[in-house]
Amino acid sequence: MNEIVLSVTGMTCGGCVNSVTKVLTALPGVQTAVVTLTPGQARVTYDPARVERAAMVQAIVDAGFG
Repeated sequence: MNEIVLSVTGMTCGGCVNSVTKVLTALPGVQTAVVTLTPGQARVTYDPARVERAAMVQAIVDAGFG
């Protein structure tokens, strides 16, 4: 398993944090996602053979965040 920290913009509340956590953990290969409002980031533990960074970023963008 690898770990990556992604910057997430546009989150303003706990609901936003829950939304980002949900879309990340729904991806195949993502084991855990710890999302924090301040600073806006997501610490993701994942299997690089099953999911790429680009897919995680796209999931965040598709959920309406930067």
